[in-house]
Amino acid sequence: MRVPTKRPNTAAYQYPDHLRSQVLAAPKAPGVYLFYSDNNDLPLYIGKSIDIRARLLSHLRTPAEARLLQQARRIEYRQTAGEIGALLLESRLIKELQPLTNKRLRRQRRLCSIQLVNDNVELVDTTSLSSGAELYGLFRSRKAATQALLKLADEYQLCLTHLGIERPNSRPCFRAQLGKCAGACYGGETVQTHNARLRQALQGWIVHHWPYAGPIALHETFEDLEDYHVINQWHYLGTYSDAQQARTASTQAVQPFDADSYRILMRPVLFGSAQLIKLF
Repeated sequence: MRVPTKRPNTAAYQYPDHLRSQVLAAPKAPGVYLFYSDNNDLPLYIGKSIDIRARLLSHLRTPAEARLLQQARRIEYRQTAGEIGALLLESRLIKELQPLTNKRLRRQRRLCSIQLVNDNVELVDTTSLSSGAELYGLFRSRKAATQALLKLADEYQLCLTHLGIERPNSRPCFRAQLGKCAGACYGGETVQTHNARLRQALQGWIVHHWPYAGPIALHETFEDLEDYHVINQWHYLGTYSDAQQARTASTQAVQPFDADSYRILMRPVLFGSAQLIKLF
């Protein structure tokens, strides 16, 4: 007897009728879009794209996305002048509105970095990057920073005692017996050799110092829309629609440091993927 094959539920992978006109009305432009349900003033989901309409039309790739669309009743969008603006706006709105299905950016926590003080490893809270301290990595917690150091220790044969993870001991540590530690804990190598290897291991995690003498703006344009993203000492001070507003904003008090904004802005500031205007 032939067993009938199960047909996919194609209806689940089609845009609901009540959303189709809203999708087709969305601009082919950079920006942020928000899905809302009937009975909630807070969004279900916030996303971003360099082409809002194209991204909305692609929101049927997985069962989870199809379920999200079945819950949504309206779509709101906010246009920006470029990708940087879309990323910054998405990050800010997710933190402010706490949408139900955005997990990664929802909460801004106190961050932690690795710092070398006289060649000793210390874990420090990261509240500002203006001190000139040599910092490595931006971690959500001290536990996450320690886990990252443990992975580096295995890869580079580093000593957990000299990383501040284990207490000093006069005898070779257990990891040295396994060949996972090169022996700085018992004189198998000098502390200077160990620390040189540690610095090499940390190079990929370096937190870049602010490269300018004062605030700057990243300028993006799309058709008749302009955005000036104002930054000082890696602190994002907001986005403004004209240069004069940006200059005025550059004199305001520095906002709390936000790691997500730093990650968004680092490459454009350091490598010039947007027009940069000095405001000092």
